[in-house]
Amino acid sequence: MKDITVQRAAKVKKEKNKVKRGQLSRRKAITGLIFVSPWIIGAILFLIYPLVTSFWYALNNIRITPIGKNFNFVGTGNFTQILLSDPEFIPHIVDYLVSTLISVPVINVFALMIAMMLNQRIKFKGPFRLIFFLPVIIVSGPVMGMLSAEGAVSVSALNAQAISGAISNFLPYYLAEPISDIFTNMIMILWYSGVQILIFLSGLQKIDKSMYEAAKIDGGSQWECFWKITLPNIKSLILLNCVYTVVYISGNESNAIIVLIQRAMFSGTKEKGYGYASAMAWVYSLVVVLIVLLFAGLIMGRKDVYERQAKKVRKQMKKDRRTARKIERRNARNARKFKKAEKKGKFTSYEDFE
Repeated sequence: MKDITVQRAAKVKKEKNKVKRGQLSRRKAITGLIFVSPWIIGAILFLIYPLVTSFWYALNNIRITPIGKNFNFVGTGNFTQILLSDPEFIPHIVDYLVSTLISVPVINVFALMIAMMLNQRIKFKGPFRLIFFLPVIIVSGPVMGMLSAEGAVSVSALNAQAISGAISNFLPYYLAEPISDIFTNMIMILWYSGVQILIFLSGLQKIDKSMYEAAKIDGGSQWECFWKITLPNIKSLILLNCVYTVVYISGNESNAIIVLIQRAMFSGTKEKGYGYASAMAWVYSLVVVLIVLLFAGLIMGRKDVYERQAKKVRKQMKKDRRTARKIERRNARNARKFKKAEKKGKFTSYEDFE
């Protein structure tokens, strides 16, 4: 009787603990939701609502009248006109694609090289880091306009002409022009690398120094340490910097496509306006997303050899655990059958049962 009472008390206590754990998890979930709610409200007001509104604008021809906006639903007419009739948009997109696909690797390779040099034991580290990050602070719209007007962000005209002539001899026009623009504005492009340098520098400082020491003891060279230790450890930061660079270049106010969209938005013609500019922005955004996905696939698509081996081992371990559970269930089933048969007096040993 006493054992039954103890068992009941333990069962009641267990049920109370379950209720308390459920209440605690619910309370934690509510608290987390309260903390996240400002971000959710901000995303709804400043991201989702503008996106939905912009897409609705893209499906209409909008005219500004004294009494407000006049919407004329045209469906995909704006998109068709942009892709088939606009003489400026497609060439600008091609130039943007080529220049971005070249500029992003150039900026990130330069940033990684500078970060590796700044990570060495050198004097005056602080001033050097300030020098490379200073353009991020001063490169604002008015300052950049003044520097561009003075020719401080581009190669001299004579050298630029020589570079353009050399490139035009080997490449077609639609590739030669954006590549020539990259070399002409190389100084301005490299000015975009301040944030990337800091991100790479923080990642390099997080790598355990004992990994390099072990590699050198095993006879690894500096080049092998770079490919086998440094790059795998900062792969995620490379992707982050590529995405940041694409977004920064794409949203830069000096971008020709941004200027084209602004011009279409405030155009007084009947065909263009807010709806036409919104459609251009959506097409441009789709191109930017495709570029980001391309870099993500190139950087993170190919897994490291050791990562593939670890994944293979994890799969095998999971398979072994599943097999072990099957064996345990089968043994438990056979044990129950044996007990039933033993109670009926059919078998006297487990060997007779088998």
